[in-house]
Amino acid sequence: MKTLFKAALLSAAAMAVFAAAPSQAAGVGACLITKTETNPFFVKMREGASAKAAELGIDLKAYAGKDDGDNEGQVAAIETCIADGAKGILITPSDTKAIVPSIKKARDAGILVIALDTPLEPIDAADMTMATDNFQAGFLIGAYAKAKLGDAAKDAKIGFLDINSKQVTVDVLRDQGFMKGFGIDVKDPNVIGDEDDPRIVGHDYTNGNPEGGRKAMENLLQINPDINVIHTINEPAAAGAYEALKAVGKEGQVLIMSVDGGCPGVKDVAAGIIGGTSQQYPLLMASMGVEAIKKFAETGEKPKATEGKAFFDTGVQLITDNPVEGVPSIDTKKGLELCWG
Repeated sequence: MKTLFKAALLSAAAMAVFAAAPSQAAGVGACLITKTETNPFFVKMREGASAKAAELGIDLKAYAGKDDGDNEGQVAAIETCIADGAKGILITPSDTKAIVPSIKKARDAGILVIALDTPLEPIDAADMTMATDNFQAGFLIGAYAKAKLGDAAKDAKIGFLDINSKQVTVDVLRDQGFMKGFGIDVKDPNVIGDEDDPRIVGHDYTNGNPEGGRKAMENLLQINPDINVIHTINEPAAAGAYEALKAVGKEGQVLIMSVDGGCPGVKDVAAGIIGGTSQQYPLLMASMGVEAIKKFAETGEKPKATEGKAFFDTGVQLITDNPVEGVPSIDTKKGLELCWG
């Protein structure tokens, strides 16, 4: 467990064009394709990529799907980037399997493709992945929840608020990490929903937004009104879950855990709405991705993975104001210094 904690700590319809920085670098163009244009995580990713592109003189164009799951929109964006002669594509894939043929087409055209935040299936379908270790992000909040409940953890009633039904890698990794941290038997580590631990009430889908989180929480409460632990895919979903709990007078009875580390989410931790969150660093992912494209355009060199991993790990830290022994964390004051959004 100490090793895991150390790793965690170190560690054109339906498309919207966000930004097109003026070209300063003789034909060096890049594309950023995110899942949506509204999630603060992707907004900050776009800001980080745009700032670094302006600094390096890269012509960056940014696109997003109309919602979290819009594979067709992302396919259309890739086609546009290929036609534009981009040197590199940064993408947070909405469907980690269905997008692979389009990724291959881009790579076959000589374009460097880097997955940000969400690994493809298989992970080597991209030239590189720059991301949080999402399994460790889930592990941290699962271990924290278990320690926080103490002896009551053996009788916990746990709900999972996931992204959607597509078994997106980032969703699977966070779920499985949470289970491992909480002490739940992980069956197939690549599948959500095959577990048989009686403490799990169920899974529902949020599309990673507050309204989805509210509806999913309502659905799980109908299955078992005694839920006392919730794992949420991100902080917007967690905020929606809290509103659903508050509406039925249960807001103080359920430990909500999450992943992201955006400024609104960290403030929710400080306010006691979220018990703890694993903070990731989208600006770093995006800026490093742009740097990698510039280097590839100039030298042909591709980025390398973190030693011992199949991707470049951009780090994660647990944020809580109520630390527990054995689970390393930082408080919300420090979290607000590092947050985004």
